[in-house]
Amino acid sequence: MRTLYLIRHAKSSWENPGSRDFDRPLNERGLKDGPRMAQLLAKEGVSPDLLISSPAKRAITTAIFFAEAFKIDPSEIRREAGIYEAHPTDILRMIADLPAEAKTVCIFGHNPTFTEVANLFAEDDIIENVPTCGIVKINSSATDWRSMYEGNSRITACYFPKEVL
Repeated sequence: MRTLYLIRHAKSSWENPGSRDFDRPLNERGLKDGPRMAQLLAKEGVSPDLLISSPAKRAITTAIFFAEAFKIDPSEIRREAGIYEAHPTDILRMIADLPAEAKTVCIFGHNPTFTEVANLFAEDDIIENVPTCGIVKINSSATDWRSMYEGNSRITACYFPKEVL
């Protein structure tokens, strides 16, 4: 069994219109939701083998909240430049290339890509939008990440901040 968590970055700030999109920090709500959602997974006993994040400030900040909740040194978060502005096929290639020894992986990134990737593994209930700091859990019976596809992998849970007050 393999478990993948797609985690969209927490709510970011648009207050500095001159700054690059890549450098946008979390806003007040993001700074509250990030740790709260991280604790939710930690309390469920999630123990990831690998954390991978877009290097964008809002994504890596979100990933750090989760690393701390999982008692993982934030320096162990693998930064993947390809997650920022990725297409779904880019994310699927990254998943296929995950190390075989990693059974549970959290990937932190952006929309619309994460919603599109999640919906590849949805059975009937299509996700209209993975909200900021939303978490999509995908379980797979694949023996390795390369053989993970919609026929052996399904969304088994979604955790969205407004629904898990």
